[in-house]
Amino acid sequence: MPDDFGHALARITPVQRAVSFGGSLGERRPPTAREKAAIIVRLMLAEGGSLPVTSLPDHMQAALTEQIGQMRLVDRNTLSQVVEEFLSELEEVGLSFPGGIDGALTMMDGHISATAASRLRRLAGALGNGDPWERLTTLPVDRLLPVLEAESVEVAAVMLSKLPVPKAAELLGRLPGDRARRVVYAVSMTGKVGPDTVRRIGQSLAMQLDAQPASAFDAGPVERVGAILNISTSATRDDVLTGLDAEDAAFAEQVRKAIFTFAHIPARIMPRDIPKVVRMIDLPVLVTALAAAQTNPREAPAVEFILANMSQRMAQSIRDEMQTRGKVKDKDAEEAMTSIVTTIRQLEGAGEIVMNRDEE
Repeated sequence: MPDDFGHALARITPVQRAVSFGGSLGERRPPTAREKAAIIVRLMLAEGGSLPVTSLPDHMQAALTEQIGQMRLVDRNTLSQVVEEFLSELEEVGLSFPGGIDGALTMMDGHISATAASRLRRLAGALGNGDPWERLTTLPVDRLLPVLEAESVEVAAVMLSKLPVPKAAELLGRLPGDRARRVVYAVSMTGKVGPDTVRRIGQSLAMQLDAQPASAFDAGPVERVGAILNISTSATRDDVLTGLDAEDAAFAEQVRKAIFTFAHIPARIMPRDIPKVVRMIDLPVLVTALAAAQTNPREAPAVEFILANMSQRMAQSIRDEMQTRGKVKDKDAEEAMTSIVTTIRQLEGAGEIVMNRDEE
């Protein structure tokens, strides 16, 4: 309904048909389209309704407000006629479009390629269409942070002032202390910045972000390497991490934080989630993994953690199975542990469980 309302209102607010409507409607002359729009807006505001007038172009908003300021009294018959006409307009609307390239891109998100979307956003920025801050406020923090770090403190202050408070607070917390203090001080000096300046800053920032090439991958390099090593054998994982330490110690440390293996279960999985995990794993696979892990000092704590957080009857049954299982081949052990780790990752992806992170 809000979009349909905006379209119907726009259809009866052409500026070129404006006529001054001061005094009363005693002369009973038909109201102009702009006067009808003013009547509808006044009626809706009087009834406490919410109006999507901001969806109209700025010049239409200004003309509508000016018209409201010129009008005084409207008789009941005229009011009824205008309302009936407006309702008729709404009922005739069969389909509404978002209006503007920004709205179209939002609607088509996920249905067109990232390259095409980026090209259209650059075109919209060059033409000055739409409010750039509407899109900037929806971008993730990781996308905004590099721009915030590279820009001047004055631009950064405007950017923080326009973003939603929670997102601005998160960005500020990820800036180095000295720069964060300078940006906060610059915010105190933004009181006299005009709307046009803020809009131009938004357009510049949006064009910078749109100029960045679209990534071919959904996840970053750390997440991709971590996901690969998660299901690699422990020998391969250790060998790769040792090599990464020599090449790029910082990247190796980030990859280690992204990796989740069987040994990480006690630190990363909540005790209450263990029953959910166990229910998703075939009993022979679980027994094989636990029997193999109990002899490894690094993985043994995970065995006790899993057994301690399930029913004691089931835990005892599994302990008995582990004793009769005997020695487990390395290949079978790797496959069983990888199956458990994969199950946990799938449950996390489905929102069934929440894994603890090192930084938390």
